[in-house]
Amino acid sequence: MSTDAEFADARHIPPIPPQPPRRPAPAGAPTPMPEPDGDPQTAVLRRVPADPSVPAPGAPAAPAAPAAHPVPPRPTVPPPAAGAQPPARPDRAPAAPAGPAAPTPPPPPTGRPTTFRDTAAFHLANSHGLWSDTRARGAGSGTDAPPAPRNPAPAGPPAAPGSEPPAPPAGFPPQPSWPTTTPPPPGVAPTVGAPGRRSPALRPSPRLLGAAACLVLGIGLIGGAAAGGWFTDEADAAPPTAEATFAKGREVWHNTPVDRLFPRTVTGLAAGPGGADRTWTRIAVSPDSGCGHAYDPKLATALTRAGCVRLLRATYADATRSGVITVGAQITKADRPGMMALNTRFSTKDLGTRTDHLPLPYAAKGTPAEDFGRAQRASWTVRILTDIPVVIYAVSGFADGRTVTEPQPAEAAVRPGATTAPAESGLGHDAKGLADRVGTDFRKAAGSSTQTTEAPS
Repeated sequence: MSTDAEFADARHIPPIPPQPPRRPAPAGAPTPMPEPDGDPQTAVLRRVPADPSVPAPGAPAAPAAPAAHPVPPRPTVPPPAAGAQPPARPDRAPAAPAGPAAPTPPPPPTGRPTTFRDTAAFHLANSHGLWSDTRARGAGSGTDAPPAPRNPAPAGPPAAPGSEPPAPPAGFPPQPSWPTTTPPPPGVAPTVGAPGRRSPALRPSPRLLGAAACLVLGIGLIGGAAAGGWFTDEADAAPPTAEATFAKGREVWHNTPVDRLFPRTVTGLAAGPGGADRTWTRIAVSPDSGCGHAYDPKLATALTRAGCVRLLRATYADATRSGVITVGAQITKADRPGMMALNTRFSTKDLGTRTDHLPLPYAAKGTPAEDFGRAQRASWTVRILTDIPVVIYAVSGFADGRTVTEPQPAEAAVRPGATTAPAESGLGHDAKGLADRVGTDFRKAAGSSTQTTEAPS
């Protein structure tokens, strides 16, 4: 719509002064043509002719107007009534019988034209009636109701807070009501934005949600790993049960490297005569085998009750290469009560100190121990372990092959003041020191404590 159409509403049209009254036309002046109804453009915009009796200043006098036409006389015959046939005229042929009468078109409207005319003149013509006569304004709008004032006064006192809003006046369409919202509690700032709708600025984006999910997942994984490690450490730190340690001791011979059970070099602090340090070097390791050729017949008979799973042996030499020591470990089939009974029997009957209950040496060819036989055995010890199913023993002798007529148990040779050949040469200390160290290594491999739980035989 054009800019002029914005002023079609009476509220936006500036006030227009009323038209001045027209002067009456003088006698003899031509009668102006009547203004057609329904064409406000012609009625408003047609120029009003100037009064011929008043000449314009400085203009020549106008000539006299010609005489008016004579008015015809009034007819003497009254017009025919409505619906009657007019009288026949002799100068015309009779008319054909008329058919049904055609419908009479409706008269043109006397108010505003029905067709919309988007012109400045149309709006100005219609605004004149609105401002000059309130009745014409109501008639032009097609309603009988009086026009509403510009600033209507309130019909009553203002509504109380929380009550229903007043209904709109008649003739106006109902306006949509705003959604009701609950006021925030005291001390809480109201939320900015449309009521009942969450602000877009507060809605997290998908990328932010994904980052938050990854963060939560990562924290959960790290926490789970830390908790698992903590529980694992707690489980490892807890001491194993005696049954578990005993069962594991039976498997150490094939689950543990030989260097952990029989180290290449063993150092004994204050393990020699007079508190001197001793060092032993491994010179040979026997393949694992059975127990039939490792003991004297009587010692083998005494150990038969425990059974034999495997026998492991290794031979060491001292730092001077003058003494050689064979260390052995027999894995038994006995249970814990059986090992306790065997240890008690060896202790009470002194089976570990009898010279007819000696273990045999392992004399490896090409080593300093190749001449180490039965006659060269000088000292020995036998240990019946009770926390794991293992029997540890050690036997020592001279490397040059000399014969020893009276071998002495290691526990007797290490006593202070002993003057025997095994005691003075330190062969008793060698047998005891290596037996203690190998027994400790087997206990560590099984997860047991290193404290000795049995008396030496």
